[in-house]
Amino acid sequence: MSLTTYFMEATYLIASILFVLALKGMSHPETARRGMFMAEGGMFMAIVGTLIGTHIMTWGWILVGLTIGSIIGIWMALFVPMTSMPQRTALSHAFGALAAALVGVGEFIIHGAEMGVVTRGALGFEVMLGALTTTGSLIAAGKLHGTIHGKPIQFRGQNAVNLLIFLAMTGSFVYFWSPSHSHRGVLHHAGRGVCLRRDASDPHRLGRHAGGYVAVEQLRWPGRGGTGFVLGNNVLIIAGTLDGFSGLILSVLMCKAMNRSITNVLFGGFGSVIAEASAESGGVMREISLDDAAMQLAFANRVIFVPGYGLATAQAQHAVRELGELLEARGVTVKYAIHPVAGRMPGHMNVLLAEANVPYSQLYEMEQINPEFPSTDVAVVIGANDVVNPDARDNPNSLIAGMPILEVDRAKSVIVLKRGQGRGFSGLENPLFFKPNTNMLYGDAKSTLSHLAQAVQHV
Repeated sequence: MSLTTYFMEATYLIASILFVLALKGMSHPETARRGMFMAEGGMFMAIVGTLIGTHIMTWGWILVGLTIGSIIGIWMALFVPMTSMPQRTALSHAFGALAAALVGVGEFIIHGAEMGVVTRGALGFEVMLGALTTTGSLIAAGKLHGTIHGKPIQFRGQNAVNLLIFLAMTGSFVYFWSPSHSHRGVLHHAGRGVCLRRDASDPHRLGRHAGGYVAVEQLRWPGRGGTGFVLGNNVLIIAGTLDGFSGLILSVLMCKAMNRSITNVLFGGFGSVIAEASAESGGVMREISLDDAAMQLAFANRVIFVPGYGLATAQAQHAVRELGELLEARGVTVKYAIHPVAGRMPGHMNVLLAEANVPYSQLYEMEQINPEFPSTDVAVVIGANDVVNPDARDNPNSLIAGMPILEVDRAKSVIVLKRGQGRGFSGLENPLFFKPNTNMLYGDAKSTLSHLAQAVQHV
């Protein structure tokens, strides 16, 4: 090998090590920032190693791509708010998957006649799963941003239509993989079109709930790892494998947190029978005044804040930190309870609270904080619904039965901040809101928390 090739392989090795260390760092909030820097360094080394390769014939389009990508990346880093991070992440998945699919198409156009059966199979998987992930991620981004309606889209004969599309995908792949045929190029592109259509015809799997991320995560490794295999690029194979298996682990954790199987997330229509299955709790939601809520908080010994989707939409993370600090100054013990699927993506609440400089030591996972609710004076629920619904624990006939929840109903007093009396993603009534120890505080979460902080100062 030439000196250039040795240098390229060395940069790929360093990049791979940095990617592994990055994943390790991002496994905990306190080391996540360091992990991101390692990931950036690894990507830089991978790009450098690729650009010094002797296979590059011209720099023109490479520089154009780098310029456009840099402009988009800088704009997103500076102007996309933290509350829009889930849809931004979904868009990044879409761009990466589309790149993998297009690389596969390009490789087939240039080298298709020379490819063996194994390489051709990897290429087929790359294009098929890249196309699926592209449309799936775009639908997820649209739902997260509110552009696409979040309710399940279902119709008569939907399973039959999905089965036909799946068979068409499989047939196109098998034909493409089989010994040489004169129309293989046509089938290659037609199969890609069917894959794109597959997710577009079944968007109910990719909603605001974390299940949408589970569905997309399943497709990441075969597409990106397959790209590395087709191109003979070691760092892409390693990065794709790390990316995919981390997505698989995330999927398993999210399914466990929702008490749902992966097959149910991928093929089920969660929410399709809400109208028939919802149980009305009855009773009256008792509203509390701002001054009474401030009085409870100011004279409490222990307060737990429970953030949810409503905190993200109201961008109330800084307001809750301000209120928490005021309570701590009065000698109140303040903690934050984090459910793994609260918000619009895994870790959403952790990121928002970290942005507001809430100390990591005050963030507690569900298993850690649940035993503390019975000894807590006030639990403040901010825009959370399904993740605090006691029906998941107490009602075996509930659609969310068995889903692990934050057991806020066991606290001595519960104050729920909500914009109105609407239901959560599942569409189910929440018995928590009717319990005798629960009071409702209606209004925009950010404004309500700010007024609560002012009221606490005057107690």
